[in-house]
Amino acid sequence: MEQFVADVKNLSEKLLHRQIDSNLDEVIETLFKTISTLDAAEKLQDSQLEESAIQLWNWAVTKRVGSTITEEQKAKVRHVACRLLYLCGPENPSENIVRKQILMASKTGRTWLDCKRPKVADDFLNLAVNSLETLYSRLTSHGDCAEDINTPKGDIEKDLLRVLSYQAESAVSQEQHQEAVSCIQRCKEMLLRLPKETGYLSLICYNFGVDTYSQGKHEESTFWLSQSYDIGKMNVKYSPGSEMQAKVLRLLAKVYLDWDCQKYLEKALHAVSLANKENMQLSGLYLKIQILIKSCSPDEAIKSGLSELLDCEVPLEVCLSTVKLLVEENREALAFDFLKRVCQHFESSPELGSALLMHIELLLQRDKELLAKQKIEDAITGHYTGKQLAPQTLSSLHLLLWDRASKNFEAKNYSEALEWYNYSLSFYRAGELDQNLAKLQRNRSTCFLHLHQLEKAKEAVEKAARIDPNNIFTQFNIYKFAVLENNAEKAAAALREICALAQNPVTSEDRLLVTENAAANLLSLAAQIALEHEQQETAIKALESLCEHSQDVTQILTALRCLVRLVLTTMENISEENRNANLDILLSYLKTALEKFSQIHGHGAQQHSEDANWFRRIAWNLALQCEHSPVRMRDFFLLSFQLSQLCAPDRGVLMGQKTCLLMAAAASLEICRSSDHTEQQTELLTQTLEHIQLCKEIWTTIKASGTSSKDKTDTLLLLYEFEARAKLNDPKLESVLESVLELDHIETKLLEMIAVLAMEPPAHFPVLCKKALRIALSLHRKQPQVDLTRCSNCLHSLIQLTLPSGVSEVQPCVLEEVWGYYEEALSVIATAPEDFPELEILWLLTRAWNTGILLYSLAQYPEAERWCGLGMSFLKHLGSLQDSYHSQMAGLYSEVLDRLDKAKKNLIIEE
Repeated sequence: MEQFVADVKNLSEKLLHRQIDSNLDEVIETLFKTISTLDAAEKLQDSQLEESAIQLWNWAVTKRVGSTITEEQKAKVRHVACRLLYLCGPENPSENIVRKQILMASKTGRTWLDCKRPKVADDFLNLAVNSLETLYSRLTSHGDCAEDINTPKGDIEKDLLRVLSYQAESAVSQEQHQEAVSCIQRCKEMLLRLPKETGYLSLICYNFGVDTYSQGKHEESTFWLSQSYDIGKMNVKYSPGSEMQAKVLRLLAKVYLDWDCQKYLEKALHAVSLANKENMQLSGLYLKIQILIKSCSPDEAIKSGLSELLDCEVPLEVCLSTVKLLVEENREALAFDFLKRVCQHFESSPELGSALLMHIELLLQRDKELLAKQKIEDAITGHYTGKQLAPQTLSSLHLLLWDRASKNFEAKNYSEALEWYNYSLSFYRAGELDQNLAKLQRNRSTCFLHLHQLEKAKEAVEKAARIDPNNIFTQFNIYKFAVLENNAEKAAAALREICALAQNPVTSEDRLLVTENAAANLLSLAAQIALEHEQQETAIKALESLCEHSQDVTQILTALRCLVRLVLTTMENISEENRNANLDILLSYLKTALEKFSQIHGHGAQQHSEDANWFRRIAWNLALQCEHSPVRMRDFFLLSFQLSQLCAPDRGVLMGQKTCLLMAAAASLEICRSSDHTEQQTELLTQTLEHIQLCKEIWTTIKASGTSSKDKTDTLLLLYEFEARAKLNDPKLESVLESVLELDHIETKLLEMIAVLAMEPPAHFPVLCKKALRIALSLHRKQPQVDLTRCSNCLHSLIQLTLPSGVSEVQPCVLEEVWGYYEEALSVIATAPEDFPELEILWLLTRAWNTGILLYSLAQYPEAERWCGLGMSFLKHLGSLQDSYHSQMAGLYSEVLDRLDKAKKNLIIEE
């Protein structure tokens, strides 16, 4: 206990002297938990602790703290203070202490009730009642002096009544109805001595009635509301007043109405009648009619109530609410009769239009169109003869008329729809400019169109354009008429306006679902209209505009597919120039499609894969049509490859990717061959190598599942790579040739092509060229049937590359190499002398002879004789040319030999 006292004093000291700032809640919570561990029956005489209790109480009351405390924190501090006071109280406390205990206990209980903690509140309210009874017992035992006793007794009884009302409130919140009734009954018994508390107790019971009604406890609610009314009657002077009494009775009647109108009809009517006698209110009159209607009372009884309503000069709004109620309860005859009376009663009121509007609305709801139209025509007449409808009423009437027109339009009753739109139009004065009027004219135009009244439709659109030209729907209607009139220029102008207006948000339009993509939807519809009227150019412009302004990727892809089909249909029987222009347009469509596919993330993957496959095939087919334009061919094949990456990667798609990259590489090389710009060539060749590398990776994947031995992919890849690296002067070129030589089946044609590429400018690799030619020649000679022409070409190229072209290039090793090629040539010729090309023999002869003459001029006589003799050896293989060349060369050869002899003799003399 000593530790408890020390802790409480320490915590109280901290709280009272504000030694802490941020942990105020923590100190209060610690105090609360500490006091909660104490047995309520414990007693402790400690004056300092009692003083702390008083100080804590005052602290909570005055809230003299830097920051406000919550209601629950306040309740906890009061809780602690009250417990401490009772703890320190003596066995027989003084009257002053008891009064303090009553004050603290009752207010702590009240605070806990406000915090929705009724069970905790009960403990303190019980303490308060016990203390009050103790004090009351003492006062009654003081003696016979009534004057000394009565005044304090009155105060005690007043406090007791309050505490008992708190206990009743706690019981109600805990659904302890009988306990609450007992507490209120004790309070009622005390009212004879405390008449001034009549109003308070009546209001308490009313609040109980409201709470239980909101919880659906109709029986308990009627009890408390009845109690409230009865208590209010106990003392008229101190009652809550007739206005409040009527309010209680109206709620009581409503509770009966909601509980069971048939069963408690008489009670509900009695309560509302009493309420109207106590204090006449519109709500009371309306409630009475509600009860009569819902209880299926006879028409005469309801009519009586309705007459009472009109006699009390209630506002028009209440009368119209009553009409709605009658309609809702299937009392149509009464509703229309009362509405007629209401219109007569408020005939001179400026608000009469709202009654007229309701009458029209009810007639339409009951499909009484003829009567409704008559009322509308009466309203139109009145509108122009001094009985104008209020702006709000007129706006509501327009909405009603438009809704009726829209329903008829959807049902394809265009004549009826037009009639309702015309009714709406009748309320507009001449020269009036309003956006809704423009919208109305557009809707009328659409109806006229469906009725095949073209001139009237066009006139309506022109009127809309004068009122609201900067409206996207107005421009759309102008576009429609341009298409109908086959006016492509006007249609294009309207499309431009639509696209310009599409930059701004689109407001709603009758019968059209307006979304964030509304402008694009209009453009889609514009394209459809053009196609229906076989105006392809206009449709193409509309679809292109759609692709530009739509935010819906699926919609754009659909438009692009349509565009591709349209352009493809125009490509038959057109000039080459126009064909190329169309190919460029198609290329731009496919590029847009690829860009839009990149914006798709997961949703609808299967559908988009199919779309991508469609575009892929189109790009492939277009690439095949570009044989005379390698740039377009490359671009289409690359697009086909990129689109194929969006498809399911099956073997067919992979084969397509491989072919696309191969063809793109081939096209890039073709472009490079015709380009004169070194930088462009370098870029093209670098891109070609990238395509080849990617193609190799895909080809490796394909080969893993098996391929045909006849497939030429490896050969083509190496050939294209060799050409690209040769033109880039790439040091890796020799390794490419080595890869060629490692192929399982080396074709001589491939080697011959490589030889050509090795020397094709800007490439210059004679060593690699000769290597390829030698291997090709070797392979040719190993064939069962030797192709002499191709052997001849190989030898020709080898000799051409090796033979010296000037004095500076005459070297023994070079001559020996060329001599070997000549010997091989003679060997080949010997196998089939008649089949070897005669002109090629003549070329070999001439080059050998000229080499001999060159050596002769350099005083290399033995070598000169040798090469001239080599040239003479080819004479015998010449056919028709042999005789003419023999006579010429024999004489020259004799002369050369003579000169060689003289030269030798001179050389000997000199020695």
